[in-house]
Amino acid sequence: MYYVYILFSEKDKELYTGFSPDLKSRFKAHSNGFVKATKHRRPLKLIYYEAYEKELDAKRREKYLKGGNGRGELKIQLKEILKELEYKYL
Repeated sequence: MYYVYILFSEKDKELYTGFSPDLKSRFKAHSNGFVKATKHRRPLKLIYYEAYEKELDAKRREKYLKGGNGRGELKIQLKEILKELEYKYL
């Protein structure tokens, strides 16, 4: 399986979208500061993920969610949790 996931930074109140074939170990790497993009944004919370059988499908979805339309739809879909977490762009 391949995963597309959304992390929430409790430090800067922003989102990070990523892709991985091993969600558990990837989240652990983010949490322990081994990922350059999120190292200084910890603590992080995994707030959403999707699973795909095909790598290309997961990569395509990640790219979409990082763009304007995808990010906008994600904000609508996750509105309640983002409100609770005080996401700064809601």
